[in-house]
Amino acid sequence: MKNKAFVVLAPAALLLSACTTVEPAYKDIGTRVGPCVTGGPDSVAQEFYDLRIQQPGQGLPDATRLARYRPYLSDALYQKLLTASNQNADRSHLNALDLFSSLPAGPSSADVADASTIPNTDARNIPLRVQLKRDGDKAVSWQDEVLMVRDGTCWAVDDVRYLASWPHAGGGTLSQTIEN
Repeated sequence: MKNKAFVVLAPAALLLSACTTVEPAYKDIGTRVGPCVTGGPDSVAQEFYDLRIQQPGQGLPDATRLARYRPYLSDALYQKLLTASNQNADRSHLNALDLFSSLPAGPSSADVADASTIPNTDARNIPLRVQLKRDGDKAVSWQDEVLMVRDGTCWAVDDVRYLASWPHAGGGTLSQTIEN
């Protein structure tokens, strides 16, 4: 009796196990033109903000600074910044802004939220909260959101959403600020 049940149930079990195979939602995750930084979205974002704090700068990045940022930026954001910095249009209103945070003076410290709860490797973009702080006579703390995207096999910064309670002169996101 036991052998007969095994003979009947074994093929059914094999058939059911074949049905549970999960295929990735995106088989081709694209290619990346520029160099990249290895790591998950949170570690790449933290490294980017650490670099920004070590070498602060306001306004559109010049060619040297943009080259330093390149491994951390998505191909799309890099091209937007490159185009904006090469345009002859008057961009002087951006010179007093930190484009990568809500506060015009920029942060003196940044703590990127942990992305350890990424559901699977199919994720193509992940918004991460960043706790920012500016030390000084009047210390200020705020949160922004950095959008991390998968560029090929790398994670890269694709945009920044300004979430502070005060308005950003350029708009609600880094991309809007560049385009305006």
